[in-house]
Amino acid sequence: MVEPIFHTHAVRRLYKPDRRAFEEHLIRLDPATRYDRFGLQVSDEYLRDYAELCFKPGSLVYGYFEDHVIRGAAELRVFQSRTRPPRRDGEAAFSVELPWRRRGIGTEVMGHIVLAARNRRVGELTIFCLRHNRAMLALARKFESDLAFERNEVTGHLIARPPSAISLLREMVDNALDLGTAAMDYQTRLLRSGMAP
Repeated sequence: MVEPIFHTHAVRRLYKPDRRAFEEHLIRLDPATRYDRFGLQVSDEYLRDYAELCFKPGSLVYGYFEDHVIRGAAELRVFQSRTRPPRRDGEAAFSVELPWRRRGIGTEVMGHIVLAARNRRVGELTIFCLRHNRAMLALARKFESDLAFERNEVTGHLIARPPSAISLLREMVDNALDLGTAAMDYQTRLLRSGMAP
């Protein structure tokens, strides 16, 4: 098979038809990355179930695609605040496959998560990661997090800013483009698998 001369990459929101590609990304994570992401060793079966949950209401997933394959992802869960009920809070999590680390993928997907959280009026966005996960700590610091150590975990609380007309428009345009790209990606996957749409 001939390697493509040009490699394409993009970050976009994931939709239901992307669930399988997201699941495959999670399963490709090496044991150390899985541990850093979930805080324990997890099986492929656990990751399949987890991928299903990520497409339920209240969740958003963004994927970093390289040559139509997800190599990095960011997830956002939005829920009613437990401490301040009228407010909504969120949790974010990230994963990048080992060979794709140190390329700025985490920063790119984190930008989408921060924008989505802001536009959903998330009061506090929490990032949980293990204390030794330096890459995640460095990423959180890039987004001006206030980090507080708790036992073996680091909790990053992002400063909440209200949405603006520009931030709302930016996400709306991104989502429209993402939906079109997702439809093309889905058709490409069907054609590659030999199935008719």
